[in-house]
Amino acid sequence: MQEITVSTSNLTYSVKIGRLDKIIHKGKVLVVSNPKIAGMYLQDLLDCIQADEVFVSIVPDGESHKNFESIDKILEVAFESRLDRKSLMIALGGGVISDMVGFASGIYQRGVDFITIPTTLLAQVDASVGGKTGINNRFGKNLVGIFHQPKAVYVNPLYLQTLPKREFSAGVAEIIKMAVCFDKDFFNWLKDNDLNDRDCLEIAIARSIQIKANVVSLDETEQGIRGALNYGHTFAHVIENETNYHTFLHGEAVAIGMRMANDLALKLGLMSVENIKSIDFLLNRYDLNHNYHIKDVESFYDKFFLDKKTQNDKIKFIFPKGIGDVAITDEVPKDKLFETLKKWGK
Repeated sequence: MQEITVSTSNLTYSVKIGRLDKIIHKGKVLVVSNPKIAGMYLQDLLDCIQADEVFVSIVPDGESHKNFESIDKILEVAFESRLDRKSLMIALGGGVISDMVGFASGIYQRGVDFITIPTTLLAQVDASVGGKTGINNRFGKNLVGIFHQPKAVYVNPLYLQTLPKREFSAGVAEIIKMAVCFDKDFFNWLKDNDLNDRDCLEIAIARSIQIKANVVSLDETEQGIRGALNYGHTFAHVIENETNYHTFLHGEAVAIGMRMANDLALKLGLMSVENIKSIDFLLNRYDLNHNYHIKDVESFYDKFFLDKKTQNDKIKFIFPKGIGDVAITDEVPKDKLFETLKKWGK
């Protein structure tokens, strides 16, 4: 089993890649999952847990259910089961479950430990690592939440064998994001290797997690360089909000957002046409060449100001500087931004 260490100011934890270990806990455990994942993997997980008592909460799946109603369902089971501050919550599922359980565990009795067991590629390489938790509301994505680091993360690539093709591709978008912003050699490796190959995929998972761990260790609460992990997300979160989280998977929206950001980065002289073609090559390989029609450019623009990165009414954008480097700036000329938005409105 491979282990990658994530170090923050308050704690250090491991991301373990391989088959699931025994999870031993002195106290009560609450496992949270959704109906589909529970049907496939819940019993196997329960067989691995050694605890005083184990309880289960099943909540609906999907971004549209990542809300206070689902948090209430998790907390209701926690209270009914009389969990205390020595109890443990376990997230079994994708990024939605990971985000919600992280949030619920962080606010339950002012904070209990949680473990994530991600079952999607996107959650394995990104969402489950780093302690960003939260839920959506009508104003936007992940606008309500806290930083709450997990006690451990267990990444089992075998879960991905049952992953639908769209979910797989959505996870690949986050892998490409990591490489574009932080690791030119990894990006070139991605161009030369096929992630549909199991061995290549496991290498890419470990490399992505290591990048994320390095960034989180440097900037746990996103005051600086961690913001670069939001490449494509400023646009993507507006797209998801406008489509009520039904049209695109998160990674699909991020891929569109990356292309929008690339177009704007080209206008700002940060990227070359060749850079963009290289990124498009990878996105196209994994069917991440989705289009989005911006119906109302002014409305789309206004939604940027609900983004968590926006400060003092200045929109913060993340742009690649070529391949392997990144720029974070809130000094983007409005006319250049509107040129990009209008291009996607045609």
